[in-house]
Amino acid sequence: MENGLVTAAYLGATILFILALGGLSHPETARRGNFYGMLGMSIAFLATVLGKTTGNYWMLIGGLAIGGTIGLVLARRVQMTQMPELVAILHSLVGVAAVLVGFASFMGDSGELIDAEKTIHDIETYLGVLIGAVTFSGSVIAYGKLSGKIGGKPLTLPARHWLNLGLLIIAIWLGVKFVGEAPAGDLAGIGALIFMTIVALIFGVHMVMAIGGADMPVVISMLNSYSGWAASATGFMLSNDLLIVTGALVGSSGAILSYIMCRAMNRRFIAVIAGGFGTSGVSAPVGEQTGEAIPIEPPEAAALLADAKEVMIVPGYGMAVAQAQHAVFELIQALKEKDVRVRFGIHPVAGRMPGHMNVLLAEANVPYDIVFELDEINDDFPNIDVSIVIGANDIVNPSAQEVPDSPIAGMPVLEVWKGKHTIVLKRSMATGYAGVENPLFFKENTRMLFGDARESLGNVLRELTG
Repeated sequence: MENGLVTAAYLGATILFILALGGLSHPETARRGNFYGMLGMSIAFLATVLGKTTGNYWMLIGGLAIGGTIGLVLARRVQMTQMPELVAILHSLVGVAAVLVGFASFMGDSGELIDAEKTIHDIETYLGVLIGAVTFSGSVIAYGKLSGKIGGKPLTLPARHWLNLGLLIIAIWLGVKFVGEAPAGDLAGIGALIFMTIVALIFGVHMVMAIGGADMPVVISMLNSYSGWAASATGFMLSNDLLIVTGALVGSSGAILSYIMCRAMNRRFIAVIAGGFGTSGVSAPVGEQTGEAIPIEPPEAAALLADAKEVMIVPGYGMAVAQAQHAVFELIQALKEKDVRVRFGIHPVAGRMPGHMNVLLAEANVPYDIVFELDEINDDFPNIDVSIVIGANDIVNPSAQEVPDSPIAGMPVLEVWKGKHTIVLKRSMATGYAGVENPLFFKENTRMLFGDARESLGNVLRELTG
């Protein structure tokens, strides 16, 4: 394939990637956005293989076969509730790819470069390996937290900020020693690169370990941004314009998403990196009851819903764990037959990654036009007859507004307690990821429906339709 055709294919792929990002901005256009992204990637892949590859075809085919098989198996096996973990581990693969390309680039043909060209190439290599290593180790820890293999409680080491500063200074010092001083493939240069990689891996582990579980949506979007910049750095090392542009698109969009997530929690990005909720030195009322919870049984819950005119459903991570999204859809169908108006209130950080609840509801074919974000719906709660909270905790916690010294003080929350009745579906009275007791559970107009959310909703549905 001629260079002109490759350039044209890359340009077309770039346009499709931009259209994909635009489509992903709204649930109704998300499917089209995904299609644009897949089409753009297919074009980019074919153009690269046919126009850039000059040898080692059997190695290429072998790599494609192995990687494609792994991807196909994962795509078939992974549940929608496991999407946050999948996203995190895929970010780690981008990071480790950037590290490997960086080492290969330094040990390869960069010895032919001189003066400014060599300096620029060394900077590209160093930054690519640095960002890639941080992305890799941070993503692995994020996967562990999201999958439950690592606890959600933040790790607060003594003098952790000084540790981060020390690691940063070491990385900068190694960068100065590496750039322009060591010939390509030289042992001193390889040593500096390996030492920096170890430092970056440690930094990635410590950075994510210090972040609490309630901040995980920000972590996911942040790592998404890092993986984009790592890919962009890889593009510079390989002199691949499309990889540079695509990585920059992912990196910048991930950074914007991180900013949006921080605003949704009334958090500063630096504060999230420094440590998660509950690390400000304020003692959180963990496990300390502030009243008496009033339980409710499915027949009583069904009676409340049958008499309601306005129902609001607020899903949380518990809905994902119970895989209750399809039971939710059946419930809203039954309520609509009784002329009950049903809407959803979605908090931006509900779940374990941005848009997690929207994805689950879309999987269950919940109509987009009844799904609303916090800012669109919060003022309507005084007119709601029954609010159903499914496995949510921190995002409906009145402490964010009522307790000035609470670790989640100032975080925007869905004000379900302002409605006439609230039914909370939970397995137990355990606190959320922020580790903060929720006064909502003890309010006079709140009833607790204990048990698995899917089973509980099924029981309510049978009472409602029987």
